[in-house]
Amino acid sequence: MGTVTEHVDVAVPIRTAYNQWTQFEEFPRFMEGVTEVRQVSDTMTHWVTEIAGVKREFDARITEQLPDERVAWTSTGGDIKQAGVVTFHRLDDSHARVTAQMDLEPEGVAEKAADALGIVKRRVKGDLDRFKEYIESRGAETGAWRGEVDRPMP
Repeated sequence: MGTVTEHVDVAVPIRTAYNQWTQFEEFPRFMEGVTEVRQVSDTMTHWVTEIAGVKREFDARITEQLPDERVAWTSTGGDIKQAGVVTFHRLDDSHARVTAQMDLEPEGVAEKAADALGIVKRRVKGDLDRFKEYIESRGAETGAWRGEVDRPMP
């Protein structure tokens, strides 16, 4: 399993960055290869991706969500096995750092090669850079979900 960690500093308040990140259905606007994200419930999302002509679908469960701090998830079915967390750090009143950490289990020869060549790491960095452009050009979030999801007990 490969682990990728990347971050980006955005010129918006932490609340704005966090609020926009909770709008999962907007992800295709800045995530390469993501064609659809559907919010099924407060804690479940359904993803459709297409990368190099290969279409994949999977569900992801939000395992922890704390406003202005973190959103964590794990895939629950489909072709993709991953888990991750996005954390939000206040830099000052009008800037925040968004850090994404993902654990991925590549499927198949092509995905294993992409992981080994650092393509996955570059994609995550590119997605964060496009998120920065997206939220800074808007200056405001498209919506917000401020609910909490408590971390499951072991």
